[in-house]
Amino acid sequence: MSDPMGTGEPDDPWRLKTPPLTSDFTLHRDIRDGRAVLVCTVGTTVLLYDARCVEDLHAMLRAAGDWVELGSADEQKDTRPGTVEAWARSPDNPVGGWYGLKKGLRGRFAMYVPPLMERLGLAEVEHNPRSNRMRAL
Repeated sequence: MSDPMGTGEPDDPWRLKTPPLTSDFTLHRDIRDGRAVLVCTVGTTVLLYDARCVEDLHAMLRAAGDWVELGSADEQKDTRPGTVEAWARSPDNPVGGWYGLKKGLRGRFAMYVPPLMERLGLAEVEHNPRSNRMRAL
């Protein structure tokens, strides 16, 4: 039986909503240039994230032990310290910088990866109009 929310395969992507529940997007697993990636499609825009971000973010959230603000921002904008978005760009994270892989479109990690974490049962995500947070399950 097929999953109405998708399986994460290229021909059956996860169908997700942003944390404020205002926009639809899809994510699926793929291999690009020998690297496991998450392919995020928002309208006609395609973003790529290093697939290890799921495990790494889950570990960071578990270590935090509490709610962490998402703080989503475009690549060109600064992030607030202590947010998921700041962590996803930090030279101190496990990949030593950006999890986003497409120059110019490396931001918005905290808008698109947390809903996948929630879908996979790894995290709880708030769904307020703004200032959402997440925590590990």
